[in-house]
Amino acid sequence: MENKITILPGTPDDANREYLPESIKGSDIVVNENGNNSQPYPERLLEFHGIMGNETEDEWYEYVPECYDPSKKTPLVFAMHGGLMTGWGQAVYTSWTMIAERDNVIVVFPNAHTRRLWTLEATEVERKADEQMPDDIKQNLADNASNPDIKLVFALLAYLKKKYNIDEERIFMQGMSNGNMFTSQFARYFGNILAAASGAGGGTPNPRLLYQNGKLKNEGGPVGMWTSIPEKNGCPPWCEFEDRLIYQYTRTYWNELNGCTSDPEISIIGEDAFAFYKGEKADTVFFEIKNRDHGQTLDEAAIVWDYYFSGLRRKPDGSIVDEGSRLPRKGDAFAIAVSDGSAAAWVANKRVQMKTPAIKWQKLKYHGLNGGQKVRGEYICVPISFIAQVFGLEYTYEKDGAVAWLYLKDKRELQFARGSIGCIIDNDIRCMYCEALHRDGELCISFEWFARYIANLCASKCEDVLYVTDHHAELGENMAFLIHNLLHDVQEKGLQ
Repeated sequence: MENKITILPGTPDDANREYLPESIKGSDIVVNENGNNSQPYPERLLEFHGIMGNETEDEWYEYVPECYDPSKKTPLVFAMHGGLMTGWGQAVYTSWTMIAERDNVIVVFPNAHTRRLWTLEATEVERKADEQMPDDIKQNLADNASNPDIKLVFALLAYLKKKYNIDEERIFMQGMSNGNMFTSQFARYFGNILAAASGAGGGTPNPRLLYQNGKLKNEGGPVGMWTSIPEKNGCPPWCEFEDRLIYQYTRTYWNELNGCTSDPEISIIGEDAFAFYKGEKADTVFFEIKNRDHGQTLDEAAIVWDYYFSGLRRKPDGSIVDEGSRLPRKGDAFAIAVSDGSAAAWVANKRVQMKTPAIKWQKLKYHGLNGGQKVRGEYICVPISFIAQVFGLEYTYEKDGAVAWLYLKDKRELQFARGSIGCIIDNDIRCMYCEALHRDGELCISFEWFARYIANLCASKCEDVLYVTDHHAELGENMAFLIHNLLHDVQEKGLQ
């Protein structure tokens, strides 16, 4: 039976405009900023200092749950803070300490060795850009052999193995922003000691670190990888690539490394969107949080643990096995996605073909505007025949598809006609979002209108993609980009 956890009340500091005010340390002060919320300083979080692989002293924080039993092997998580933050800051801005108490996990929160910034590898592009940066935000750059933070991690791991009964099959790393960049680097070179890793924001802003001459740059071998991105993440000023491409290259890298060759299963629950990839050597996960800025949400650690880390082990032969995570990595049982211009649709995690492509149509106002126009709405329209197919309904066409009848399971009859915004429902007339369109002998109507008004479903649109499901779901920019690529058969590739 799981240990119970609770959320403790804190004292809000709503006037604060700093990401990590030092006044939080050791207090019950909480900071709330677009989902990047903190918790009161955990009572069992202890600070340590020592020489850890470097000539000068390092600082780290250990959280050992009350339920820890020295006779039992216990999972270990390295939680790596964001740039200019601290280990204790990573503890209060995540739910790792709560997960530690519920599931008996030891978590270590190291401080970066120098200037509160993790030391990273870099290409010449980044080195030249870094030279132009102000001193207070210059990166710490070094190769792996001289990287003080890699030395810190290995020294800490050896120290913790002597101090606690660590389960060597269940060692994980999670990082945020600059800590994510370090986590990705560590996994690429030393992933063989981890069962899985996870990163929030940050990522690997220069994909040339991932590829060389079109081939993967990797020394650590397969490792489970969870990649998170807040929808409004934003790239650092020296980055050459937009966010969505960086994350496309990143997931392509880990999918290729781990042998993930098939389409993912997709699930969108509220603001959380998941793409679960099944791999021959290890599974990967792409995760987006709708309408959130750069950082990590308070529940992200719990989500990563529950869906992913909780079930993974790296066996002595190096293989990664999934013994069953706390929550299953499954796509939405009922979900339909369509994209403007694509005749493929996403239905129950598989691609199916429509008889004519989906159409993004604008509802226009132009009367009284002296030849001008205003867009009053944009809607994705799909064929009546497709709606009948996915909902198991009967339909008939008349006049070469210019008139359509749709027969619902609750005995309602709907009638549509080319060019009309009206729909006859039994013997009543109601307006749709936009007029019915006649294409290739098919009558197309707004799928959003049908999903919401007729089927009482959730319909969420972002850019040229519409996602319909039977529960609350909000489609974000990056998951829309991923689904667009799936439906338009765009092969996601790494940097060539």
